[in-house]
Amino acid sequence: MAAPTKSSESKTPRALLLGLAALAVVLAALAIGLGSLGGGKPGAGSSSPAGIGGPFRLETGGGRIVTDADVRGAPYLAFFGYTHCPDVCPTTLFQISEVLRALGPDAKIKALFITVDPERDTPELMQRYAENFDPRIVGLSGDRAAIDKVLAGFRVYARKAAGANGDYTMDHSAVIYLMDRYGKFVRAFNLERAPEQAAAELKPLL
Repeated sequence: MAAPTKSSESKTPRALLLGLAALAVVLAALAIGLGSLGGGKPGAGSSSPAGIGGPFRLETGGGRIVTDADVRGAPYLAFFGYTHCPDVCPTTLFQISEVLRALGPDAKIKALFITVDPERDTPELMQRYAENFDPRIVGLSGDRAAIDKVLAGFRVYARKAAGANGDYTMDHSAVIYLMDRYGKFVRAFNLERAPEQAAAELKPLL
């Protein structure tokens, strides 16, 4: 199963080509890992065949700490991006919010939006940004060490791409991870369909 990927645009064609080449190599490995997942039923005693996920300790607005233990008990979606992202991230978050809307306000499910750019994305900024789409989307940040740990755990590709005047964008993979109520990876979640169809896939996990 090929993992979907998109990257923020670099301002120079050469930098974009180099970034895409590196991204293709990394995502090829990710696609192999995702494709190797069987149709096994996730559960309390199961382990993630691809080893995707794992413990994390991050922060949202108001100094509130969120760990992997806090989101267990219900399935959740996890998406990695950053608030300065020009198109991919806001589009994906809007799609996630439409799926949550289709599930209804009482559905016990959350979505995590985890930054790949903690140097600019404070916990407060991440919370405000995520909640603009849906209050059930939790924006998370942390120090570089904490972010690098969760990026490695979810096998996320993220790299700075230099821009003009010292600015930069982030090339990053754009997989939406569907995790079960035990924090185990189920599969990459497809948002490229009607929100009601995507919601119907999630309902059996609730």
